[in-house]
Amino acid sequence: MRILIMGAGKMGSFFIDLLSFDHEVAAYEKDARRLRFTYNCQRFTSLEEVKGFQPELVINAVTVKYTLSAFEEMLPVLPKDCILSDISSVKTGLKAWYDQCGHPYVSTHPMFGPTFANLNQLSEENAIIISEGDYMGRIFFKDLYQRLGLNIYEYSFEEHDKTVAYSLSIPFVSTFVFAAVMKHQDAPGTTFKRHMRIAKGVLNEDDYLLQEILFNPYTYDQVAQIRTELKELLQIINDKDAVGMKAYLTKIRNHVARDIEIKK
Repeated sequence: MRILIMGAGKMGSFFIDLLSFDHEVAAYEKDARRLRFTYNCQRFTSLEEVKGFQPELVINAVTVKYTLSAFEEMLPVLPKDCILSDISSVKTGLKAWYDQCGHPYVSTHPMFGPTFANLNQLSEENAIIISEGDYMGRIFFKDLYQRLGLNIYEYSFEEHDKTVAYSLSIPFVSTFVFAAVMKHQDAPGTTFKRHMRIAKGVLNEDDYLLQEILFNPYTYDQVAQIRTELKELLQIINDKDAVGMKAYLTKIRNHVARDIEIKK
């Protein structure tokens, strides 16, 4: 299959490496310097080169802020039956755009990134394939993600956005709060250092990505739950309520029992 990867950033380069030995792959990147370390693929910096390549599948891996504008720019040089795909963690506006674009499409979300994941060992990572869209496109990505050992889930666009509101907004906001109140420690403890590593990764993410995840229409209710829990915890601390503290710890341990092994 002839596959065009739009964007040669971290995830774009990952897909180039992943696909280039089994398919005819080209990378399109306006900034030629970002193509220096790509290999085993054709390297394009102009739309005319893309037109000559005649891709059968386009994987849009540009920064999330430019996902739709990059598609719009690319459309005039693509064959009508070319499958469009994105790997965006923010799907806002994508369904409506896909429905009127005139191309078959598939949308997926590899729920890992170069910041935290070991890209050579992904068996504990997840991927979402949007159940709407082109059947063959979904089969392509399902096979690809299975070969990577990813745990695959199929959601609608709406279900995806609800999942992201929970799985990304809560840890992101928790990290923001930690970073907002922390003070530099010359001799930090283990837990503090682990939180700092997470904060470093999150705060190095693209500002627009963080904004769009938090502006997800399903995010507010998730963040409001943090406020409710903090209010209860602050009351326990203010009252020095040992019985209440014990009950609170029991509650939260039970809440995470399916995911975290708690030593008794």
